[in-house]
This record gives sequence, C-alpha cells and structure tokens, in this order.
Amino acid sequence: MLQLDLGNIYHQILLLFISIILGFVIGIEREYRNKFAGLRTFILISFGSCLFTILSLSIGSLDRIASNIVTGIGFLGAGVIFKEDNKITGITTATSIWATASIGMCVGYGHIILALTGTIIVLSVLHLLIKVQYVIDSKHKVKVYKVGVLKMGDLELVERIFKESGLKVEALNLEKSDDIITSVWSAGGSIAQQEKLERRLIENPIVKNCLS
Repeated sequence: MLQLDLGNIYHQILLLFISIILGFVIGIEREYRNKFAGLRTFILISFGSCLFTILSLSIGSLDRIASNIVTGIGFLGAGVIFKEDNKITGITTATSIWATASIGMCVGYGHIILALTGTIIVLSVLHLLIKVQYVIDSKHKVKVYKVGVLKMGDLELVERIFKESGLKVEALNLEKSDDIITSVWSAGGSIAQQEKLERRLIENPIVKNCLS
C-alpha cells in the first residue's frame, strides 16, 4: 500500500507557494516597466525552477537536473534579447530571468533566507540602481545619429556641427538612397550636449532628416 509522507508533501507545497510569491514580486517590477517578460513569466520561472529542484532531490539526480535548469533558462533568456536599430534591448530582462530561476532553485533546496536575500538584491538592482544609471547617463551617454542631406558638399557642414558639439564623435558610415545622403555618427558625452547637438541639427535647413 502506498504510504504518503504528508509532512514532506506539505513542506514541498509550502516551498512551491514561496517560489510563486518571490516570482510574483520580481514579475510585478518587470510588468510595471512594461518589459517583454512580465508577471506570469517570472512566476512560472520561479515556480518551475523550484519544482524541478524538489524533483531532483526526490529522485537523487541533483547535479544533472540543476545543470539542465541553468541551460534551459539560458535559452529562455536569449529569447527576450532583441536588436533594434543600433542598440540591443532585453539584456536586463534576460538576466532577471536567470536570477529568478536561481531564486526558485534556492527555495526548492529549502534555502528560504538565501532566496529572500536574492529577491531583495534583484529588486534593488532593478529599481533602486536605475537612479544611479540615470546619473551616469546624464554625464556620459553614447548615441548614434543618422543625418540626411541632399548634396555631398553639405556633409562638410554636418561634420563641422558634430566636431563643434564638444562631444567625442566618430563617423561610422555613409549611405545613399532616394536622393538622400545619410551620414552615420557616434557621439558620446552629457545629455545636455546631446540635446544641444540635436537641436542644432534639426534647426539647420540643409539637414533633411535626423534620427538618433
């Protein structure tokens, strides 16, 4: 006759609920910022990692299942990384997925305090340190500009505008399509300098389009 260890079952169910709560807390932050992976995704990542960990402890395949969790989460995280124009987005969300899986695994192993500490650290990095990032960006931000003109001779004026901006600039590429000559520039410096450069480009009559 099958004997059920109710004490152990209740303990495992409690661990699953804790993993759901911690995934919920991180997912709320990502959902609030309207990221690709939101509330349900982070709940299921934490829950799934916890469940697999409990299973690995039950069947005695701890190392093999744990390594497969890490590998699987790596593929899942790669799915939220996108290249948009001249920048890559989704890396923070991907690393959040990876960190949430580790928290779920901690819960599955019974390391609740470690999981709670990890959750607090993840939320601190995602929410509190964003203010530090804004301060850094205000002092130094690298942007890529695409400036369109009609004549090759106009490129000299565009080059002078960039060099007079006080930013660290670099010419990246030159393209031509639909009678528009587009020069691509990289410029690094403060946000105030960037905004001044953008205004000067937009207000100049020889500039037909300016994208950044």
